[in-house]
Amino acid sequence: MRGMSNAALPPVAPDDRPVVPVFFLSDSTGISAEIMGNALLIQFPEVSFDRTLVPFIATVEMAREVVAQLDDAMAAARAGTAAAPLVFCTAVVDEVRAELFRTTAPVIDLFGMHMARVEELLGARGLREARRLHGVGDVRRYNDRMAAVEFAIEHDDGQTFRAIERADVILLAPSRCGKTPTAMYLALQHGLFVANYPLVDEDLETTDLPRPVREHAAKCFGLTTTVTRLSRVRQERRPNSRYASEAQCRFELRQAVAMYDRHRMPTIDTSSSSVEEIAAVVLQTLKRTRPGARRPASGTPGGNP
Repeated sequence: MRGMSNAALPPVAPDDRPVVPVFFLSDSTGISAEIMGNALLIQFPEVSFDRTLVPFIATVEMAREVVAQLDDAMAAARAGTAAAPLVFCTAVVDEVRAELFRTTAPVIDLFGMHMARVEELLGARGLREARRLHGVGDVRRYNDRMAAVEFAIEHDDGQTFRAIERADVILLAPSRCGKTPTAMYLALQHGLFVANYPLVDEDLETTDLPRPVREHAAKCFGLTTTVTRLSRVRQERRPNSRYASEAQCRFELRQAVAMYDRHRMPTIDTSSSSVEEIAAVVLQTLKRTRPGARRPASGTPGGNP
């Protein structure tokens, strides 16, 4: 089955506890099911999980195939050869939901438990149509996000400074500090126009801002990390090179932070932060320091059940 893995015999965790099979079910992309389900699973660091995403369950027939797979996993658990599965579901269409809930596996209904309460408060029944939260549903916001992605690609790693004045955010950092994934996330999920500029040795000889971004200091954010992490990441790209040496990484990070400090630039340590957390800091900083700035294009980023 598309998107399915064999969960009947999951691997064994290092502490000899069976790995728990986890299924994320959706009649759309499954992004919301993963996000909400993982937000709960992350609270159990001592448990190992084998995650399977099953998106686009569009028909009752497809739902039956999924149920068969879930029932196999549950049968293995009852036979004592596997851990009992966890199932997170954000399916919206009533017929698909009804079929999925025929499984013998326990289902955590992330859509139903909240939708019923919203309908109660609004005094109205929701449409319950799959894909209602796809970005294409709001054409303007979708087009804004696609334009932002194009801008981020064009302005990645200082490739061009054409129309740089349109940038909402300019990310500065030495190589491999997380500029590109942060720029792409802010563009795709929030519709922000983000450019990123790599600080190289010549830029770090002084604490002056690099000439291409000097007139846009108010839009600049500095990214930093730890010497150890930066060296490790660079080693994967250029093993045993000066570029990856701890001495070079220490020099670049020290000079970069001095530049950030001189210009009172918002600075984010990416060493232990996910791209979502980095983006959240950028958004909150913009809201606090530039309340009149253009609002992000996507009010519910990644909002696909």
